[in-house]
Amino acid sequence: MIKDQDLLSIQEARDAVKEASIAQKKFASFSQEQVDRIIESIAKDANEQAENLAILAVTETQMGVIEHKKIKNELASKGVYESIRYERTVGIVYEDATAQQVEIAYPFGVIAAVSPVTNPTATAIYKTLIAMKAQNAIVFSPHPTAVNCTIEALKICNEAAIRAGAPEGLIQWIAHPTIKGTEALMQHKDVQLILATGGAGLVKAAYSSGKPAYGVGPGNVPAYIDRTANVARAVQQIIDSKSFDNSTICATEQAIVVHQDVKDQVIAGLAENGAVLLRDEDKEKLEKIISPVSRTLNSKIVGKPATLIARMANVEVASHTRVLVAEEHQIGKDFPFSIEKLSPILGLYTANSHDEAVTICRKLLDVGGRGHSLAIHAQDEQLVKEFATQMPVSRILVNTLASVGAAGGTTSLTPAFTLGCGAYGGNITSDNISARHLINIKRVAYGIRELTIPKPRHPKNVQETFASDHVNEEAQIDKAMIQRIVQEIVTKLSV
Repeated sequence: MIKDQDLLSIQEARDAVKEASIAQKKFASFSQEQVDRIIESIAKDANEQAENLAILAVTETQMGVIEHKKIKNELASKGVYESIRYERTVGIVYEDATAQQVEIAYPFGVIAAVSPVTNPTATAIYKTLIAMKAQNAIVFSPHPTAVNCTIEALKICNEAAIRAGAPEGLIQWIAHPTIKGTEALMQHKDVQLILATGGAGLVKAAYSSGKPAYGVGPGNVPAYIDRTANVARAVQQIIDSKSFDNSTICATEQAIVVHQDVKDQVIAGLAENGAVLLRDEDKEKLEKIISPVSRTLNSKIVGKPATLIARMANVEVASHTRVLVAEEHQIGKDFPFSIEKLSPILGLYTANSHDEAVTICRKLLDVGGRGHSLAIHAQDEQLVKEFATQMPVSRILVNTLASVGAAGGTTSLTPAFTLGCGAYGGNITSDNISARHLINIKRVAYGIRELTIPKPRHPKNVQETFASDHVNEEAQIDKAMIQRIVQEIVTKLSV
C-alpha cells in the first residue's frame, strides 16, 4: 500500500484516467438516444438526493446553508438537464441544405474536472451531466476539504449512469486528492480537456498544463442601485442574494454602489432586511477579520454566517442579522471592504452621479472581478444599456439576485457553475459553460461555387526565370569588370 499521499494521489489519477479512457471509447459509439437516457437518469437521481447531498456538503465543509445548497443541487441537476435535454451532441447535429454543409459532433474524450469547496456537490453533478451529454468521460479531483460529499455525489451519478446503460468507468475520481495528484491528472497524456473551477492558482495550473482548458476568474461583483430603481425591491434582492448560501457563489454581490438620491432609502432598506451597518470601531474590527494579512482574504470567514463572523470580530449584532455592511470610500486590495469576501459582508459606496457610479464599479472590478458579473437595479432601460456597455464584465444581471441569476437560476442564462470571464478576465470564453463547449464539430462542406484558375501569361517556369535572371546578373558583372580593366590599362599607358 502506498503511504506517501502525493504518490497515492498520482497513482489514483493515472488509474482513473486509464479506466475512463477505455470506457469513453465504448461510449463514443452510443447513439443520441442512449446518451440522453443516461443523462436523464443521472439528473433524476441527483435531484432526488439534492437535500441529502446538501447536508453532507455543509457538514463536511462547514460552509453555507443546507436549504440553499439544496437549491444549488437542484439547479445543477434538474436545471442543467432541462437546459441541455433537447440539444443534439452526437453524430450529425446540423445540416444546411442551402449552404450544402453538414456538421458532425465528436467528443473531446477524457475530461479532467476540478471542483471547489464552495459548491462541491452541485459542481460534481453539473460537470458530470454536461460531460456525459457531450459523450465524454470525466475524472474529478475534489477539493481536499470536500472529498466525501463530492465523491458521494459522483457515486450517485455513476450508479444512475450504469443503470441506464453507460459503460463502467465513465465517471472517475481521485479519492485522496493532493496538488501533485491534481497536476498529474491535468497533465496526463490521455486527458484532452480541463474544466477548472477554483482559485487563481488552480486555473493558472490548468492553463499551464498544455491542454485546452476552461477556467474561470474571481468575482468581485458590484451592485449599482440607480435613482430610478425600485429601491425596496433592489435592497431585498441584494440581501437575499448576499446571504444565499452565505455568499459562496462567485457571482454574489460584494459591494453596493448607490446613487446619492436614494441612499437614505437604501440604508433604511438594509435594516428592514436584516443587514447591519457597521461604523467606526466596529468597522475597523471587521476589517481585521476580513483581511488579517494585508491584501489577503481570511479563509476562516468564507461561507460562514454573518453572526458568527461578527463574533469573530468581537462585534455585537442581533441574532437575526443576515449581512454585515460598512460604508467605504477607498478602493483597492488594501481596503478589505472592496475585495471579494465570499461571505455575507458588503461594502457600501455612494455615487453622486451616473458617471461616478460607472467609475466606482470599474475600479471595484479592477480589484479582482474583471470579466465576471455586475448587478444593476434600475427602471431606465437606456441607462441599463449604457451602463452595461461600459462595464468590463461578461454578465449584467438586471433587477435580480446576482448570485443565482448569473448561474441561470432567476434569468434566461444557461444554468452553469463554471462561468467564463472572457478576454476581460483572461478566459477563452465569456459563456456559462455547458455541453456545447465540450464537443468538437467537424464540417462537411460541398462545393457551391465554380472558380476558374487563370493560366499564367508567360509560360516560363520559375527555374527558367531564375536562371535567366542569374545569367543577366553575371553578364552585368562581366561587363563592369571588363570596363574597369580597360580603364586601368588606358591609365597606365597615359602615364
